[in-house]
Amino acid sequence: MPVYASGGYPYPDNHIAALSEEIRHFVDLGFTHVKLKIGGAGLDHDLRRIEAAAAHLAGSERLAVDAMNAYDPGRSLTAAAATRTLAVELAPTRVNAVCPGVVRSRLWDSMSEASRDQLYRDTAASIPAGRVGEPDDIAQAYLYCLTQPFATGSILTVDGGTVLV
Repeated sequence: MPVYASGGYPYPDNHIAALSEEIRHFVDLGFTHVKLKIGGAGLDHDLRRIEAAAAHLAGSERLAVDAMNAYDPGRSLTAAAATRTLAVELAPTRVNAVCPGVVRSRLWDSMSEASRDQLYRDTAASIPAGRVGEPDDIAQAYLYCLTQPFATGSILTVDGGTVLV
């Protein structure tokens, strides 16, 4: 079963050297694929972080990025559009994106338990899948993007059908 190391959270002052060391450590542990977080410091800085992380892997196709809920709606659309543009500009390096829907995760921990449960119930009742996503649903999408050698420029929507209704 394929696995990836997940990390690359932004460091104080967005220190790229610390990110590079973390990715190098994952590789030293034997990981061949890595997912890192982006979205908090602007697209230009995120691109520098992606380049720094990819430099430690056997190929940039072994890197996934996670911008989940980090951008405001306008910047999210820009980042999604950048997926296709970067796939063309960086070819033959593959560039793909995962666009998740509501996922049962710690992301919602700032909400009261009652509000969080209501969000999950309301979301489940309003989408074709009839449930909210689980972290494993999103992890499988990332693994697909990392391991499918013929996918590039793809924005994989994993939202239980939210965009359909």
